Amino acid sequence: MGKDAISKDQGEDRSAALQLLTPLADVVRGTLMEFVVTVGMEALKKMLEEDRTRLCGRAYDRDRGAQGPSRAGSCTSSLVLGGRKVGVRRPRVRDANGEVALPTWQAFAAEDPLRQRVLEQMLIGVATRRYERSLEPVPETVKQRSTSKSTVSRKFIRETSKTVHKILKRDLRPLTIAAVMLDGIHVGDHVLLVALGIDEQGSKHVLGLREGATENRGVCKALLQDLVERGLDNDKSTLFVIDGSKALRRAVLDVFDKRAVIQRCQVHKRRNVLDHLPEGTKASVGKVLTTTFSTRSFKLAQRQLTTLHRRLETEHPGAAASLMEGFDELLTVKAFELDKTLERSLSTTNPIENLNKTIRRVSKRVTRWRNGAMVVRWAGASLLEAEKGFHRLKGYRSMPRLVAALRARDTSLGADVDEARKSA
Repeated sequence: MGKDAISKDQGEDRSAALQLLTPLADVVRGTLMEFVVTVGMEALKKMLEEDRTRLCGRAYDRDRGAQGPSRAGSCTSSLVLGGRKVGVRRPRVRDANGEVALPTWQAFAAEDPLRQRVLEQMLIGVATRRYERSLEPVPETVKQRSTSKSTVSRKFIRETSKTVHKILKRDLRPLTIAAVMLDGIHVGDHVLLVALGIDEQGSKHVLGLREGATENRGVCKALLQDLVERGLDNDKSTLFVIDGSKALRRAVLDVFDKRAVIQRCQVHKRRNVLDHLPEGTKASVGKVLTTTFSTRSFKLAQRQLTTLHRRLETEHPGAAASLMEGFDELLTVKAFELDKTLERSLSTTNPIENLNKTIRRVSKRVTRWRNGAMVVRWAGASLLEAEKGFHRLKGYRSMPRLVAALRARDTSLGADVDEARKSA
């Protein structure tokens, strides 16, 4: 028999063995789960009874007399197990003042992991009607509840409401924010404005969100004012990375005035310019923009953009006008002479776009948005979910240079203010 035939036979044997082992593994897994739950429930029952014995003595122990706590039968209570509530017979103890708590029961009932489990399941895509199917099975002898669609939905609403409150109210004063990225995202008929902060060490933080019908100046300003009230310092220069929204720009200047250092997103600008061009011209103009944004020289980049504007001015005035809008704010970060990686990270809104992707991913499973509060709840839960996986900004090691440039700017602004006061 040849080697190929032997290898083929061995492969068939392994395949047959795997086919036999797969159902066996399912049986073992189910049996093991049942065994663990059963043993665990028996251990809990024993621990509770030991608590009662320490408090009351052994059952029918007449030497204790009528003094101290006494046994008071048992009642059906519930604890959380594997994402659902299960019924447990809880021994009771009473004294002259009423019910006496058992230490073991207090320890197991102190936290409610069910709410967090519901939140996690919803965020990873489990529908409320399928929640029970997503849980590990428990023995039929264990009575379970709190897995119905309505119960899961109520728990999700309560938990997401707490999550939104956590985002909208948390104190920002401990954070040393050097840069803020702002962007809007459409969810149903609503617009959510999201703020992402980058601290002086390059770590990312969800700062807040605001809901509105449109991405207008009032909504943007309200979000920024809320951030300031919660501790974001508007008395020091801060870099703001925004898309091409005029409303965002005006709101930033309204709240931060001269302390605002604005960087227009180069990705948005590129897209807007190319949208004004015919197909045959997009490739060449796109190549010029890529080269310009990649160059390390601020002055060279300025000259290249100016040359491109002149080239487009006659043939494609719409594209030329789009390029000139916010022209000076396209190269703001480049003037700081940062590390190439950090410069790229802070020249676009890509970091916050990744955050918005999480909102889209989680919210796309909702078929009907009842109101704005529902939109905010889902978005808030999505933001905290995304925050768990945050990494520091690419190029974060160059953040001290950005901070030094911003503080030098503050010193310059302070000197201008002092000079103006002397002149007055």
